[in-house]
Amino acid sequence: MDRRDTVLALLALGAAPLAAEAQQATKFARIGYLTSSQGVNPDLPEAFRQGLRDLGYVEGRNLVIESRDAEGKVDRLPALAAELVALKVDVIVVTFNTATRAAKQATETIPIVFAGSADPVGSGLVTSLARPGGNVTGLSGLGPELVDKRLELLTQAVPGISRVAVLRLPGVLGERMDKEMLKEAEVAAQALGVRLQFVEVRGPDDFDRAFSDMTRARAGALTVLPGNMFLREHRRLVDLAAKNRLPAVYTSREFVDAGGLMSYGANRPDLSRRAATYVDKILKGAKPGDLPVEQPTKFELIINLKTANALGLTIPQPVLGRADEVIQ
Repeated sequence: MDRRDTVLALLALGAAPLAAEAQQATKFARIGYLTSSQGVNPDLPEAFRQGLRDLGYVEGRNLVIESRDAEGKVDRLPALAAELVALKVDVIVVTFNTATRAAKQATETIPIVFAGSADPVGSGLVTSLARPGGNVTGLSGLGPELVDKRLELLTQAVPGISRVAVLRLPGVLGERMDKEMLKEAEVAAQALGVRLQFVEVRGPDDFDRAFSDMTRARAGALTVLPGNMFLREHRRLVDLAAKNRLPAVYTSREFVDAGGLMSYGANRPDLSRRAATYVDKILKGAKPGDLPVEQPTKFELIINLKTANALGLTIPQPVLGRADEVIQ
C-alpha cells in the first residue's frame, strides 16, 4: 500500500464513526396517535404537532406520526391500537379514556401518554398521580371538580332558574367518577338554591326522550356532564337544546362553536400541546411510570352571545367580563 492509499484508508476509518453519528442523529422518532373522535376537533392533533415542533421534532426529518382514528366507533379502538403496537412505535399518544384503555390493553411495554384523561386513577389507568407506575402517564382533564363551577356559571348567566336538568351517560367514565360527579352536582345545587333533574341516556337514540323528560319536568336550564358520546353528538345536542329553548352549559368549546350557549373546561388544545413534552422526555430515556400526571393549567369560559339573544337572554355583564371568548 503506497502513501496515497494509506491516507485514504485512514480517512475512511475516521469517517466511519462520523457516519454512524450522523445516522444516529437522523434517527426517526415514530409516534402513534390514537383517538376515537379526532374529526370533532382537528385542533387537537395540530396542537400536539406544534408542541413537538417547538421541541425540535419535524415530520419527515426526524419524526413520523402514525395516526389512527376510530371515527366515533369505539369498538374499532382495540384493532387500531394493535396496529400501532405492530408498527413498533416508540410512544402511543391517546385522547380520551376509551382510547387509553384500548392502548393499555394492547401493550404493557410501549409508553402511553394520554392528553386529557378524566380521573386516570379512579378509572384504573395509573396507580397514582405522583407515581403512575407501569407504561402509562400524561395529563388529566379533571372531571368532578368542574361540575360545580359549570352549575355556578349557569345560574349566574341565567338568573332566577330554579330547576336544572343534568344530562349524564352512566358507566362510561367508571363508577367512582360517576359518583363523584353526582355528589359535586348535588352539593353545588344545594349551595346555589336550585333543584336538579338527573336524566340518563345510553346513546343518541335516547336524546329525544331525554329532552321530553326535561320539558315535562319544566327544567329551566341544562348542564351536560362529560362523555365522549356527547362530544361526538354535540351538534345534535345543541340543536335539541335550542329546539326546547333550554340554556345549557357544556364541557368544551366544540358545543359553543356549534351554537351552544356556554362552556367551561380545560383548554384541550393546550393539553395536547403539553403532551408533546411527555413524549420528548420518554424519547430521551424517561420511564412513563416515573413521570407524574399533570393537572390542567389553562381553563376557558366561552359564551355564544348570538345563542343568548335567540333564547331571549341577557347575560349579566360580570359573567361576560369573565369570559375568555364571546362569540357574537
